[in-house]
Amino acid sequence: MESNYSFKIPVENAGERLDKFLAASLEGFTRSAVQKLLDDGAVSVNGKAQGKNYKLKNGDGINVAVPEAKPLEITAESIPLDIVYEDGDLLVVNKPKGMVVHPANGNYNGTLVNALMAHCGDSLSGINGVIRPGIVHRIDKNTSGLLIVAKNDLAHIGLASQIKAHSFTRAYEAVVYGNIKEESGTVNEPIGRSVKDRKKMAVTLKNSKAATTHYSVIKRYEGFTHIRCELETGRTHQIRVHMAHIGHPVAGDEVYGPKKVIKELEGQCLHAKKIGFVHPRTGEYMEFESELPEYFKKFLNKLVEV
Repeated sequence: MESNYSFKIPVENAGERLDKFLAASLEGFTRSAVQKLLDDGAVSVNGKAQGKNYKLKNGDGINVAVPEAKPLEITAESIPLDIVYEDGDLLVVNKPKGMVVHPANGNYNGTLVNALMAHCGDSLSGINGVIRPGIVHRIDKNTSGLLIVAKNDLAHIGLASQIKAHSFTRAYEAVVYGNIKEESGTVNEPIGRSVKDRKKMAVTLKNSKAATTHYSVIKRYEGFTHIRCELETGRTHQIRVHMAHIGHPVAGDEVYGPKKVIKELEGQCLHAKKIGFVHPRTGEYMEFESELPEYFKKFLNKLVEV
């Protein structure tokens, strides 16, 4: 069933971009999801379809018609899942390195979503339609670690609002190139699509979003540093881009690291170690932590401490 949302623009929002206003006003919708609604003609201003760049005027009437989530055309696959926690509203999954989170061009099988379809059946949130059922946030294919999955729209909206408010706890561990001089620090640089290579992200002021990564040293090795990273924001490739920006790319990173890749790692040495959130139904704060995977520990054991 189609859902409709209506807004009357107050004077304080006059001059704001339409997509920015909707991303802030529609709970559970990312900026990209809002832009898809705009591209599909699901948003009208004063009865007329408008694009994402439309500048709001005082008194404008906005109507958003969100189509019903389409039936899923994703094949359920009996792929083993490392489930850390599960209840009627959500799951916390420990994703292995090499697994893609959701189907996309070139990866229609063997993804986390294919596995979730088999495990959960129809009980996954439909807010993101056929693209990312149940997926509230994601981690890269070659990043291992904890990921939260929503089983219904109540959970999805509640969790997504925490991510938007930066109240979601996310801590990673990584091995980066070089010896970081300070014991801790913060990278507070905006991230957007690279103008030189559209497949990459970059620190840029053009069409970018604010991004903040806090890091601290766990242990130092010859040529490498084992660090902990905590995210305030969750931009695409955020840790990988920020660490490369300050001259310490993540070991094994084929995209942002040196041309001579550490092939034994088969991708970046980056693990989503801890996740914390307020349960959207009970209001209880929950926190989970996972062990470092074998590939990570094996690499550390080969390094020489300093």
